[in-house]
Amino acid sequence: MSPSKKAIPLESSASDEIICLPDRDAKIAELAYCKAEQRGFEPGYEMDDWLEAEQEFVLLCSECPAK
Repeated sequence: MSPSKKAIPLESSASDEIICLPDRDAKIAELAYCKAEQRGFEPGYEMDDWLEAEQEFVLLCSECPAK
């Protein structure tokens, strides 16, 4: 990892992950996609999915001790 990238530890049910800040949006997008998938991709909830996923991501990152 280059010195300019900061890593954020992120616990997940599958395994421990280190998320670099540039990957933040990609992880949020993945969480939002899972939310959309769970409700059958019904249109009109894209922003809600993103905002909820963003809150989950921030919560997960704040609960993880820095390694």
